[in-house]
Amino acid sequence: MLKHSLRWLTGLGAAGALVAASATPAVAAATIEPYFQDATLAVGATATTRTLFLYADEPTVLTDVSVRYDYRSLANKITVAPADGQECTAPEPGVLVCEEPEDVVLNELPPLGSGTYRNATKQVRLGLTEDARLGDSGDIAVSFQAAGGRRGSYTSQVRVGEGVDLAGGPYTTVSSKPGGKFSVPLAVANAGDTTVSGFVAVFDLAYSIRTKDRFSNCRYSDDHLVSCQFDEEIPVGTGLVATLNLELGKDTYAPTNQSGHAQFMTTADFEDLTRVREAVGARAASPGSGPKLTLSAAPGRMRQAAQTDVGPGNDYTGWIIKATGTNGTDLAAIGATLKGRAGAVVTATVGFRNNGPATLDKVNEDYEAATHTTVELPPGSTAVEVPDNCQLRPGTRTYQCASEMLLVAGQTYTMKFRLRIDKVIPNARGAVRVNAPCECPGGGSFQDDIKPANDRATIVVNAPQSGGGQGDGDGDGGGGGGGGSLPITGAPTTLIAGIGALLLVTGAGCCLLARRRSRFFA
Repeated sequence: MLKHSLRWLTGLGAAGALVAASATPAVAAATIEPYFQDATLAVGATATTRTLFLYADEPTVLTDVSVRYDYRSLANKITVAPADGQECTAPEPGVLVCEEPEDVVLNELPPLGSGTYRNATKQVRLGLTEDARLGDSGDIAVSFQAAGGRRGSYTSQVRVGEGVDLAGGPYTTVSSKPGGKFSVPLAVANAGDTTVSGFVAVFDLAYSIRTKDRFSNCRYSDDHLVSCQFDEEIPVGTGLVATLNLELGKDTYAPTNQSGHAQFMTTADFEDLTRVREAVGARAASPGSGPKLTLSAAPGRMRQAAQTDVGPGNDYTGWIIKATGTNGTDLAAIGATLKGRAGAVVTATVGFRNNGPATLDKVNEDYEAATHTTVELPPGSTAVEVPDNCQLRPGTRTYQCASEMLLVAGQTYTMKFRLRIDKVIPNARGAVRVNAPCECPGGGSFQDDIKPANDRATIVVNAPQSGGGQGDGDGDGGGGGGGGSLPITGAPTTLIAGIGALLLVTGAGCCLLARRRSRFFA
């Protein structure tokens, strides 16, 4: 059973996601946690693709991996077949065993320093036999084993349902200044040949997009809209629309384009997506206490467009909000003042503070940091412990550190360097520089800081005053450079992309990301 709470969707097949926002104990070292999403299969529809995801809390390479799919409770109802050309055998009816052709390397998930590692095995296709009937259900137990005794299993639910085709309305564009209010349509249509009985809208909204509404059929995380569930039926060829009243946070960076999406899914598909969230300790978003969000008949043009868009991936609608005016960001470096005798180990708590007024939001599919910070060690000192998000520049005494993708206005982002004082040099000075240049694949650091004069701070090392003890330096690393240096916990960075606090998966290919507190505290 998964022990983590979940954080973020990588975007497999969907722009939107739900986020888990509670901290739970980490898995034990070397433990591999598997996950295989539930499925509702439609009679007469093409097979559904599923993937076994594997998670760990340390870098892991699995060799000689085999995956066993045991669906004997539905042996005459469903089929499980390889999808990626792997070698598979069926040792008995209702069982498929597939060998992974290569090692499975679990790589660290963003953000850098997350401490969560993941990869997936080859895909399989789940289909129905001619004997399957509406209402049939059962389990599929998916287990893996690898060299060295590595093994694990996960049991997911499979049921037989009725196929429908939900389609999202057209994309729209509106404008608003930071702190301003605006309205967008939430439009959905039935593009299939079967009446839709109930559905859910799952939202993927930028961190800047907020709402004050609290509809009883919707769920929220703080001021962020997560999902809305509707009981209404949508007859074939018709559509429904509601109006969402939203606003941009006062800390929205401007001018920028802020985006939002909604994915429509059946009630059963939403259950498949979120059943596991309580088992893994995810904190569910809170339902509203106000009236229900109601829908009305959509205009004819919307129904017509949806009727012609019946292919896969038509279940989205979206909005672009042009943030007007000017609202920038000031990132101020934080240095440290250290004291210790030769041989002592001291802690330098350094980083930066977002002085605002705008939040810097660089959340995107490139998983690149919003900015980079360099830490140059003072002469006479050696780093004995370095944050995971920092790397030494070759041939220098300078470390380059990647930030989070979301830097919230008013918050401090610090990291701890443990330095050994090899030689006491009076007023030995190092430096901390935020917005440092970086030759990174997805781009460099933030270039438009509104107050670059405070981008640099110093790290100063001196001997202790007469009579002072050596100690290990804990508490000797004071902050400087215009801001406090204590880590701020519980920050809204658990709302990557500004979505709520539920399980993070997509309908087209699930992705559970275990939330681990970054070494670069936020």
